[in-house]
Amino acid sequence: MVLVQLVHPHRADEAPRPGELLDLARDTSVDARQRLLLGVVALCDARPPAGELSPVLGEIFLTLARQAEREVRKVLAERLAHADWAPAALVNVLALDEIEIARPILASSPLLREDDLLRVLIEASLEHQIAVARRSGISGRVADAVIERAEPAVLMALATNRTAEISVDGLRRLVEHSRRVAALRGPLTRHPLLTEALAEQLYQWVGTALRQSIAARFTIDERALGGAVYDAVEGVLRPTTPEDVALGHPDRDEMERRLIDKLRSAGQLRAGFLIRAVRDKRLGLFAHGLATLGGFGVGEIRQALEAPTPEALYYACAAVGIDRAVFPTLLTELRKLNRGLPGDQGEAVWLRGALSSGSAARAFRALIGGEQGKLQAAV
Repeated sequence: MVLVQLVHPHRADEAPRPGELLDLARDTSVDARQRLLLGVVALCDARPPAGELSPVLGEIFLTLARQAEREVRKVLAERLAHADWAPAALVNVLALDEIEIARPILASSPLLREDDLLRVLIEASLEHQIAVARRSGISGRVADAVIERAEPAVLMALATNRTAEISVDGLRRLVEHSRRVAALRGPLTRHPLLTEALAEQLYQWVGTALRQSIAARFTIDERALGGAVYDAVEGVLRPTTPEDVALGHPDRDEMERRLIDKLRSAGQLRAGFLIRAVRDKRLGLFAHGLATLGGFGVGEIRQALEAPTPEALYYACAAVGIDRAVFPTLLTELRKLNRGLPGDQGEAVWLRGALSSGSAARAFRALIGGEQGKLQAAV
């Protein structure tokens, strides 16, 4: 439908009477829809007097929202986004409409209450949830609901919303989420509600630039934080029970992943740590560390550890700076921990000569990906 008459809407004193609009709302013809749109726009421009709308006008608006074409609903949402006189039921209908229609209502309507926004978070799309998280002045209850749902894009919208009422506990949970959602770290570093205690926690897994930003706001004891990381490493590398050593421990894999993330963020993840992990019989920690240090997937490293030949594992180790002279001893220790794997098929590729880290990484990916034709070119 081409709404050619939109460029010449009625003036306020030319707005159709309520009865005429109700007839148009029930008429599905193209001409009636065009006239209906112009009539509603005229009513919005005129702005009814303070107080409740008459039942007739309320029925007109609700009929329009439920039956009208997309273009009509979109114009209606834009016109009613700041109106405090519109029927609340209509506003809620528009808030749950497709996002291009709902966005102005979610951003600005003064008629949306806490329960309305919580309903949107539960029932509507991810784009609707982001719009709610960006809304000016959302309450602590709504902010807590966003944090509880833990959708990364919605958390990001909340972290950048300086007008949201976020409690100390809510901000703490956002900082915790920033362990896995890296995009949260920058906004949280600059957040006006960030406390020194939370800044110290955040400091452990952000990069150099964000550390400088935190240090400019708070007094951070880097030596003490380094000691805390070291203690955490010791606690994992020196388990006290056989159950803790077992690779099948239900919580071990996740704990090792988090520890590796912390070491990387603290700048303490190096090739020497991987060698020590193997010496302390921590195969899982070695796998997570090698994957993170080399930018590989942990599944790819585990594939290399289960392979019939140690070739792929050697390339991964070479990519992170493990010397080829050390690799044979490391391989022996790994086989003791891993049922004799990787196997001893194939040639000792580490005897060919040194590789650059980039060439080794490309060779690893080509070999693990099964692209044998690319392997020679990468080397």
